[in-house]
Amino acid sequence: MKERLIDSLYGAGWGAVKTLPEPAARALGRTVADAAWRRRGKGVQRLESNLARVVPDADQARLRELSRAGMRSYLRYWMESFRLPAWSKDRVRAGFEPADVHYLTGGLAAGNGVVLALPHMANWDLAGVWVTTKLETPFATVAERLKPESLYDRFVAYREGLGMEVLPHTGGSAFGTLARRLRDGGLVCLVADRDLSASGVEVDFFGEKTRMPAGPALLAQQTGALLLPVTLWYDDSPVMQGRVHPPVAVPDGGNRAERTAVMTQALADVYASGIAEHPQDWHMLQRLWLADLAPRAADSPPPAAADRTGTGTA
Repeated sequence: MKERLIDSLYGAGWGAVKTLPEPAARALGRTVADAAWRRRGKGVQRLESNLARVVPDADQARLRELSRAGMRSYLRYWMESFRLPAWSKDRVRAGFEPADVHYLTGGLAAGNGVVLALPHMANWDLAGVWVTTKLETPFATVAERLKPESLYDRFVAYREGLGMEVLPHTGGSAFGTLARRLRDGGLVCLVADRDLSASGVEVDFFGEKTRMPAGPALLAQQTGALLLPVTLWYDDSPVMQGRVHPPVAVPDGGNRAERTAVMTQALADVYASGIAEHPQDWHMLQRLWLADLAPRAADSPPPAAADRTGTGTA
């Protein structure tokens, strides 16, 4: 019953919000965000706990201010995502202004493939649609299976409708498919700042240990593709901002595990820099640092949020 209700609510969101005028959708997002912030549920409390690592000198009032802005940013993501299928191509092109895109276009022109690796910042879906629309470049990604299955199917259909090739994270075949796309000179996009499984690579992140997915570094090593970190953020305008950062190089020495550790730490360092500059746009409402892992049962991500977490998922 609960899973059917969740699916129905998100279905209603996609159906109703995309018909609203944009100012009304933005106002609705702020209203819902502020209501959730005032309730101080587990997600808001976890967000503040995570932000305390990002902004260690912030007092409680500052953390509350940041968490409120963070919830507004998070709901802006959802309002935009619900509406993306109704946006015109011109609206998509005008909705994102990334800096240093030459790293991406140059990498694609070289023909060896490109891996874009992003943290959970601002609206990755909008960035992806901008790539397929403005640059006219399709790409492949992966998505973690959600419950209920109908909600996962809804997310897949939504993203495929936006021009993305979406592969299921489970089953073990996604890595091979992504590698083939890269060897053909294609583009792969992965959200890659959280992997608390045993296969995650341990990194230092804001002075503490966590794990991040090995996939981006392994794909770059195995295929020769360019590995590019990307950070995203909002300002006070309707236009999302972003930056494509310089490539993460494959180290000359060491074995594969050692090279993967170095490259994943390099990604973590870029993410940390971008998150520190725009902490309110980092949508991390789940446990992240290893010190916070036990007990985990009371802090599992909600079904929709699970789509934006995991082992290099989209």
